[in-house]
Amino acid sequence: MVFWEGYVSDETMGTFAPIIVYWLYGGFYQLLPSLDKYRLHTKKEEKEKNLVPLCSVVKGVLLQQLVQATVAQGLFLFTSAQTSGKVEQPSILAQILQIIVAMFVMDTWQYFVHRYMHQNKFLYRHIHSQHHRLVVPYAVGALYNHPLEGLLLDTFGGAISFLISGMTARTAVIFFCFAVIKTVDDHCGLWLPGNIFHLFFHNNSAYHDIHHQLQGTKYNYSQPFFSIWDRLLGTHMPYDLLKRPDGGFEARLKKE
Repeated sequence: MVFWEGYVSDETMGTFAPIIVYWLYGGFYQLLPSLDKYRLHTKKEEKEKNLVPLCSVVKGVLLQQLVQATVAQGLFLFTSAQTSGKVEQPSILAQILQIIVAMFVMDTWQYFVHRYMHQNKFLYRHIHSQHHRLVVPYAVGALYNHPLEGLLLDTFGGAISFLISGMTARTAVIFFCFAVIKTVDDHCGLWLPGNIFHLFFHNNSAYHDIHHQLQGTKYNYSQPFFSIWDRLLGTHMPYDLLKRPDGGFEARLKKE
């Protein structure tokens, strides 16, 4: 039993809940009062280094989410058509295992697609460089991508994770909302004390900040959960987290 049962279908929740969560969680970070003592970059750096205004970022994210919602709704309709009658929810343990499988599948898909978009000069120049116009990332810019990248990296990656894991639409609501929260957190540009993601994931806001730095773009491709592929394939870049004299932190590359 879930709180939306009887009001909206699992398929509808799976389509729109991640979008709502994205703007609620990202907006929460964006609208928080000054957090200069936790920022990985100063406000001045954000204004000087970023090459795209916030309004364009918001428009780009909304376009990606429109495509994402269309594909998600089609995917849910397709999978529900393959089953007859009411879908039985697996046990809690089975759902946890499905989510873990989906996490590894999504990480694998995103690592190799992401890395190839950096290695292929045409794809980087014309597609992936749009995301890196945010040299200093922030929460609501987490899904600011070229529309084709959004489709290949995020939308297809999510669809493949859903299909391979075998999860139901109801379990997918939990997984995709969690994935969105993690992605937003990785791009928030903050190192907040007690952040639970920093306790359980080495791949976090500082780790991904290294990738957005100009000297770190060939490293730390892994997203959004683990750093396994970076470590296995030689693209892992460790960092030192230093306190700035004027407040805040700095993630500084540390060559292995």
